[in-house]
Amino acid sequence: MAKQPQKKKNEVETTGHEWDGIEELNTPLPRWWLWTFYATIVWAVLYTIAYPAWPGIKGATPGLLGWSTRANVAAEIEQAEQANAGINERLASVELTEISEDPELNSYATSAGEAVFKTWCAQCHGSGAAGVQAGGYPNLLDDAWLWGGTIEDIHTTITHGIRNEEDPDARWSQMPAFGEILPPEEVEQVVNYVMSLSPSYEPKNPALVEAGAEVFDINCSSCHGVDGTGDQFQGAPNLTDAIWLYGGDYATVKETVINARFGVMPSWQGRLDESEIRAVATYVHQLGGGE
Repeated sequence: MAKQPQKKKNEVETTGHEWDGIEELNTPLPRWWLWTFYATIVWAVLYTIAYPAWPGIKGATPGLLGWSTRANVAAEIEQAEQANAGINERLASVELTEISEDPELNSYATSAGEAVFKTWCAQCHGSGAAGVQAGGYPNLLDDAWLWGGTIEDIHTTITHGIRNEEDPDARWSQMPAFGEILPPEEVEQVVNYVMSLSPSYEPKNPALVEAGAEVFDINCSSCHGVDGTGDQFQGAPNLTDAIWLYGGDYATVKETVINARFGVMPSWQGRLDESEIRAVATYVHQLGGGE
């Protein structure tokens, strides 16, 4: 039988562990520490009874006090909405072109619209509204507008969206996939011609430009115009500027001609109320490119 450690008078007994002649003492904790520890246990039990704490199948226990962060946030939102109810009603009813003429209303619409934009629109157009070319999300800071850049046009685009199937009034246009229509040599010709129209790019094979102009006139001019400047209200972009929605390098233009593009923007009516749609339209319009 192992020899039990002997407790000497006025000494703390050991735990029986010893290393290199050093014994581990079984020193009791101070009373104040123990009572503090017990108090925290009692506090924790009372807290879980008073406040939401224990997860269940359908939700956490609500707690006897009925306190809820969600309810608090909802109450604050409701309070803010009530405070802004008057100016939101004005914003929803005034003529769109008159918003900018009312300094108070314009300031409110711009600030509210920025908040709406950063919540709902920045995922595609970027937090600074400069767009994402690789995804075909337009830059809203320039003056190129596929569907019009007036406040009324922007409002319509936001309200109904583009090429979505949820809103019968959505903006709609569709470029054919010319890879299924034109032979490969004509695709090469028209790609080189289109690239020759932009000041930012040069055709890969200048010898094909002249033939490409004829292909363009027959197949593309009805939407993009005989001079390539586009038709804003068909959503057909101007091909003669330096702004390219998906990029203007040879491979990208060829991909666009062969397979076409079909960007979709959701309809925001039903998701946003009229005052929010008008606010974000005002914000976008004043970014610098609005007509």
